[in-house]
Amino acid sequence: TILLSSLGLGTILTMSSHHWLMAWMGLEINTLAIVPIMSKQHHPRATEATTKYFLTQAAASALILFSSTVNAWHTGTWDITQTTTLTATTLLALALAMKLGLAPMHFWLPEVLQGVTMTTALIITTWQKLAPMSLIYLTIHNLSPTVLLLMGILSSLLGGWGGLNQTQTRKLMAYSSIAHLGWMATIATMMPNILTFTLMIYILMTTTMFLTLILTNAKTLQDMSVSWTVSPSITIITLLTLLSLGGLPPLTGFTPKWLILEELTKQGLISTATIMAISALLSLFFYLRLTYTTSLTMSPNTTPTKYKWRFKMNPPKLLTTITPMTLLLLPLTPLFTQ
Repeated sequence: TILLSSLGLGTILTMSSHHWLMAWMGLEINTLAIVPIMSKQHHPRATEATTKYFLTQAAASALILFSSTVNAWHTGTWDITQTTTLTATTLLALALAMKLGLAPMHFWLPEVLQGVTMTTALIITTWQKLAPMSLIYLTIHNLSPTVLLLMGILSSLLGGWGGLNQTQTRKLMAYSSIAHLGWMATIATMMPNILTFTLMIYILMTTTMFLTLILTNAKTLQDMSVSWTVSPSITIITLLTLLSLGGLPPLTGFTPKWLILEELTKQGLISTATIMAISALLSLFFYLRLTYTTSLTMSPNTTPTKYKWRFKMNPPKLLTTITPMTLLLLPLTPLFTQ
């Protein structure tokens, strides 16, 4: 409980601060709170994942502190919104990319997720994105649009390519996260409100997906093929959530992609919009493969496995609340774009 409170405190401190040292302190509290949660398993894989996570986050925090010091040296202020020096903004963009897992700083995310439990992986892919995203939001007018666009395109392409040959669900979700962050980075400098909306939808969809994986205890594609024996209704939710993550209309996941492509086209970035749309197809391929394995294939089974779903299950109440939002928010798009 103390660790989770510290995790929340660190993020809220970063989100509400205007001074670089306070923001940095929030990020540090956040990192130090998640490290014991990750290494709680006492397993070599968990220890390895924790070490990798700690080293990358510490390096990113050091870069953030260095960039803010360089900026304070040149401008005489520690105000986050006054980060105007070119060196400082470039270093900051790289540091935040490393914090989030944006390409080309994405190398740690799949390995770390593979070594921790599903619940911890859920925290890393959702809650841990809020603090760095709030810093991007605060410094958005000073960050280089070219750097963010390049990172966005690279992330969405690598997120799609990386997931093609994966069989582990956590690694698939890591590459899914990288691809979604790429979409957010692409739109960040043009329409910050679409960035916030995309982040909200991403967190909703990822939470739903992880909750279904936790419930069915599916760690590999092979586990997914027998998830229907645990709960047929959860299998249907998984199928629809995967299609929503892939961005298929008329599901919620289509909304942010539609708005981002529309805005890129309005800004005259036709080639960028085309590359992003093609990269979405790469991601869609592995989501569809996962969908096919989950709901359209019948694995070899014995008689007892067919009756597992008859046992009483306790699905989390949160799943009941967020599933409709994960699937059915598309008609509400005009409310978010006004």
